[in-house]
Amino acid sequence: MTGFSVFTIGVIYVFSQVYNNPIILYVGATIVAMQSFISYWYSDKIVLSISGAMPIEANDNQDLYRLVENLCITAGLPIPKIYIIDDLAPNAFATGRDPKHAAIAVTSGLLQRLNRSELEGVVAHELSHIGNRDILLSTIVVILVGFISLISDLFLRMSLFGGRSRDDENKSGGFLMLIYFAVMILSPVVGMLIHMTISRKREYLADASGALLTRYPEGLASALEKISEFPLSMTKASKATAHLYIASPFKGKDAAGFVAGLFMTHPPIEERVQILRGMDVK
Repeated sequence: MTGFSVFTIGVIYVFSQVYNNPIILYVGATIVAMQSFISYWYSDKIVLSISGAMPIEANDNQDLYRLVENLCITAGLPIPKIYIIDDLAPNAFATGRDPKHAAIAVTSGLLQRLNRSELEGVVAHELSHIGNRDILLSTIVVILVGFISLISDLFLRMSLFGGRSRDDENKSGGFLMLIYFAVMILSPVVGMLIHMTISRKREYLADASGALLTRYPEGLASALEKISEFPLSMTKASKATAHLYIASPFKGKDAAGFVAGLFMTHPPIEERVQILRGMDVK
């Protein structure tokens, strides 16, 4: 996370040098700090609101609440707030800044289509995200990637519409201009690649941790197969929150190939299932 913040500020530094205006660096660094602060304290509320998740109490769904409670006792974690998303597509995610301020959201379709062992596998996966502190990391990365894309787009528009004077162009020099345009074009791509790489690695870890928690990898493997086989996309999912879900909430939009694989928010389901079924948890 420190490296990501340094990279973001480095992008802003290049822009400030090209425009010969240190105020750009000061303002940009301040915004990065504010974005990190907001995402740390309010990320869970923002994500849950965007997803249309509704909170439930123990009396609203006793089976789900007891399942989460039992797994939390096994994992040594506080019981997170539980939310349900009214959506036919089976899926789930976890969010929050730490185990004491965490939440798990599952769709109504997940509750309808999975048996108990499969649902237990999914919940264990999400609790592993909480225990591994993935929930905070994933949300802050989203904020920073979005900010990099925003400032790159802003300076691109300024360049196209005469945001720089000839004096500035002469002072910056040809080599610095080359760096400027390279950073402006490539920084959102690099930021997105970092984002996707972090997301995929944490999914593998949560799969393994969840399987060890339940001592039954087949439950999660079977659940992932059912989730991937459902033909419809989630109605309230967005690109900004897609990586938080246990599986991609979008159907029929994943292209094949090495380059396309770099931008996938999740590892291939087939590969995850194969790894889970090859685990020995005895």
